[in-house]
Amino acid sequence: MKQKLIILIALILFSGKVFSQIFVHDPVITQHNDNYYLFSTGLGITIWSSPDMKNWTRDGRVFQETPQWVTETLDDFAGHMWAPDIIFHNNQYYLYYSVSAFGKNTSCIGVATNRTLDPEDPDYKWVDHGNVVQSVPGRDDWNAIDPAIAFDDDGQPWMSFGSFWGGLKLVKLNDDLKTIAQPEEWHTIAKRPRSIEIDESEAGDGAIEAPFIFKKNGYYYLFVSFDYCCRGAESTYKIMVGRAKNIEGPYIDKEGKSMLEGGGSLVLKGNDDWYAIGHNAAYTFDGKDYLVCHGYDRHDNARQKLIIKEISWDKNDWPVVDQTK
Repeated sequence: MKQKLIILIALILFSGKVFSQIFVHDPVITQHNDNYYLFSTGLGITIWSSPDMKNWTRDGRVFQETPQWVTETLDDFAGHMWAPDIIFHNNQYYLYYSVSAFGKNTSCIGVATNRTLDPEDPDYKWVDHGNVVQSVPGRDDWNAIDPAIAFDDDGQPWMSFGSFWGGLKLVKLNDDLKTIAQPEEWHTIAKRPRSIEIDESEAGDGAIEAPFIFKKNGYYYLFVSFDYCCRGAESTYKIMVGRAKNIEGPYIDKEGKSMLEGGGSLVLKGNDDWYAIGHNAAYTFDGKDYLVCHGYDRHDNARQKLIIKEISWDKNDWPVVDQTK
């Protein structure tokens, strides 16, 4: 209760102020009219807006209260909503979010919609549609967190998701983007070896999470995060990538190794300014490609901050970002 009160006070104090550096976890971005809107992990999913992706204003949060279905479904809900994804489709915005008990695969992915992202618009209203995917300990060797939506060449929507356990998954959605398509099609798209056999209720090692599929150059690029977040100066997060001709995979790295066998080529990791960098998304805005992620600042007590880097492409069509800043 004390932690929630502190967060609520911070929301009140910081809403409406403009910041050039913002403290975020698991950021995703979209454009709406002349603004960019950023959504991130937090109490009710935190919202920021910016005219230039440099100066950000805090606009509050998506949910003022936890949806009733969450507490009815999860007895040990951790309180925060994690790792959102935001897309525009069917003339509305879809906001996906994760709810979970920390360190367990007692998890769900929910979705809410809005006709606009402008809080001054009379049509501004988040409508929650409840649970899309759920993982259950003892039944599922996967974890229903970290959702991201992608469309294949036929316009079919898919959701990638997952963290640790048996790896990252991909499932086909219906056109309403709120339900799993029938018959269900589940694919494992990336995983890392686990050094020990443990009970399915434990995550263990095999640290991989936060899939994001980005279509470019005739390929589907699968960005993922290896190793560990959320440990301050001890964090070891880094961003890896593989690619495939089909959205279902197989995703292969630069060396020809499958991401089903622990493969992945390095995109970005910690450096002189950051202890670790991870949980990315990738976008094209105004003809330029961008990598959006968070890092643990070496110069500010390892606080989690927004990082946005332009992506270029090498002669073999692999993504390249500046490693030095």
